[in-house]
Amino acid sequence: MKPAIKQIQSGSICILGIPFDQNSSFRKGPALAPERIRESYFSSASNLWSEKGLNLESINHLYDLGDINFKDNTDAFNIITTSVKTALDLNCHVICLGGDHSITLPVIEAYAQKYDCLNILDLDAHPDLYDTLDDNRYSHACPFARIMEKKLATRLVQAGIRTMNGHQREQAQKFGVEVNEMKDNNNWLDELEFKGPVYLSIDLDCLDPAFAPGVSHHEPGGMTTRNIIDIVHHLKGNLIGADIVEYNPDRDIHSMTSVVAAKLLKEIIARIYEDIV
Repeated sequence: MKPAIKQIQSGSICILGIPFDQNSSFRKGPALAPERIRESYFSSASNLWSEKGLNLESINHLYDLGDINFKDNTDAFNIITTSVKTALDLNCHVICLGGDHSITLPVIEAYAQKYDCLNILDLDAHPDLYDTLDDNRYSHACPFARIMEKKLATRLVQAGIRTMNGHQREQAQKFGVEVNEMKDNNNWLDELEFKGPVYLSIDLDCLDPAFAPGVSHHEPGGMTTRNIIDIVHHLKGNLIGADIVEYNPDRDIHSMTSVVAAKLLKEIIARIYEDIV
């Protein structure tokens, strides 16, 4: 990755840090995530090759845009949307490092301006479909309710879900969300097929806590790291952007979760590059 901002070329892959966790409901910490993920990405404990054999250092147009500087949280969502849109206007693909899951809403606000028929694949323990939580309609538990009511996506598919309650089931039915719950076998892992552009949102608590202890909301019974990598490799559709959210370094153990996040980042970069070329 090259830390550059002003000379980005069309068609590049851009990494953008979004250190924002003001909409976290249980505990703060994800604002610390982007830099920790970068540390694991560049760690000499591993290398910069994808599993399919792509040397990420050989990608000429891979840029790290750094982190958004939130001087005033009251305008945070507009800042996020504007930052992402700036890269998209250059015909780039953006991978965002959150931050809590509320950041997906302003990111999608930007993507929806570029893509008319946007598909979203959300890997998550929680549906994040609350109409409101703790009197906050923009809580990290609400982004997909806002996205769907604003019609920012034509299709939302969720996988890894294992915390559905009555209200969120009603919301999923209301918005036509396709929910794949962990309890219902895992055959859906091989059946994720999309027509048109796909945005991938990975909430790291989709993983079982054994694989990702560094999240605010531990929810047993989740995916393995291998499950997610296989989804990135094999999902049918044109992957045009992604985010990795809800990593909380304050709860991590020996950087286990940051290493997982960095691994997923490498494979997502490689997959987007594969779709470009």
